[in-house]
Amino acid sequence: MSWFTKYIHFIVFGIFLSSSINLKAETSDDHCHCVNAQQQIFEYVDEVEDSEITQSTSEARTSPREILIQEKPENIWKVVNKGYGIPDPKKKWAKKVVKKYERWYSEHPVYTYRMFERTKRYIYYVVQEVKKRNMPMEIALLPIIESAYNPIARSNMKAVGLWQFIPSTGKNYGLKQNWWKDERSNVILSTNASLNYLEKLYKQFGTWELALAGYNAGEGKVAREIKKNKRRKRPTDYYTISLPRETDEYVSKLIAMKHIIQNPSKFNVDVPYIPNAPYFEEVTLTEQMDIDLILKLADISSEEFELLNAHHKRPLIPKEQEPTIILLPKYKIETYNKNLAEHNEPLSNWVLYKPKRKESIMKVAKRFDINLSTFKRINSLNGRVTFRKNSTVLIPKSNALKSKYTLKGTGDYNYTSVGTHHVSKGDTLGGIARKYKVSIEDLKEFNELDSHIIIIGTTIDIPQ
Repeated sequence: MSWFTKYIHFIVFGIFLSSSINLKAETSDDHCHCVNAQQQIFEYVDEVEDSEITQSTSEARTSPREILIQEKPENIWKVVNKGYGIPDPKKKWAKKVVKKYERWYSEHPVYTYRMFERTKRYIYYVVQEVKKRNMPMEIALLPIIESAYNPIARSNMKAVGLWQFIPSTGKNYGLKQNWWKDERSNVILSTNASLNYLEKLYKQFGTWELALAGYNAGEGKVAREIKKNKRRKRPTDYYTISLPRETDEYVSKLIAMKHIIQNPSKFNVDVPYIPNAPYFEEVTLTEQMDIDLILKLADISSEEFELLNAHHKRPLIPKEQEPTIILLPKYKIETYNKNLAEHNEPLSNWVLYKPKRKESIMKVAKRFDINLSTFKRINSLNGRVTFRKNSTVLIPKSNALKSKYTLKGTGDYNYTSVGTHHVSKGDTLGGIARKYKVSIEDLKEFNELDSHIIIIGTTIDIPQ
């Protein structure tokens, strides 16, 4: 064979080999193509960075992957998990209680996920306030136990809000409760009041376990039981003194929740990512303003407004001696400010009226040409025929009754959407169903309950 023939054979073989390799590449799995495509994209991004983003040739370029990591805030639960300070119980009975609640939350993953979802508006603020005071991060989880992080939660004991203040304790810690508002549902004020109370209890009793017991059962009850054990020369720690069953299980329930957040996959629970960044921002009102107008200016739903401002009980936020603070989603602040600057119409469609002496409710409604039932609903006058002394009522202008905003929160307004019920001693599923006029089966299905058994301290969601 001549050298020329050998050369031709070599060329043909090379062509055949090249075709085989290409054919193999084309018939390989899709993963290879994805990787190659991704590499090409990254190469393109690098080119863009070189030509458009890089400010100086002396500056080191950041890879696309690094950019993505930098743009995504840290998960708030990672911050929470770093700050725990309350030790797990050593008593066998308390450990069993921890296991009981771990099992309960694990067996109700949809309910648990929905509960964690509720925290997204508030958890960042609460975590920051807890950190400022050097308190254990378990305290930031306490509203999960108290209200499932629901600012409109209301118990049979008339406890209200994220932190479930009863009227008397709320007043003792500066939370106003009147015709206009109930600050027990104010996210900022109730959080600070609660942390003040817990700090006071901690200084009084010396441990966070006893402080939490005082928060749940009352400081008087805890103080009496400690005194009783001292007389008997018995230990005075949380796990030894005699407490109501709900209080006995209180800390264990909190520990169970901590374990779930630390290792959600172990308990078949999905804990959603929540950025370590503020969800809301404070806005100052210097004039009275309709809530309906705020919704329009901020381009938010009535539900969104209420979840951040559940303490307002009327469709009008009045002008007070001190400027009123409302909360709006941070991503809507720019929209609100822009629309407010361009708004040239009145800020309110309501008038405040003080009824004259012996002036009846029916007479006032007739005087202002308002349907009686509507007038009574607006002013929470159900069942009354006369006004209380020194009453102030809301009189709607023509446009006010067209308001899209329906109050659902605390106080004496009717609930018109999904609410919650905090399970207390003596509660039954049938009793809760009758109270909220829903069927037992609907309650069970909505809350993923396999039986009629409900646990004290948990929160039952009420379907609409």
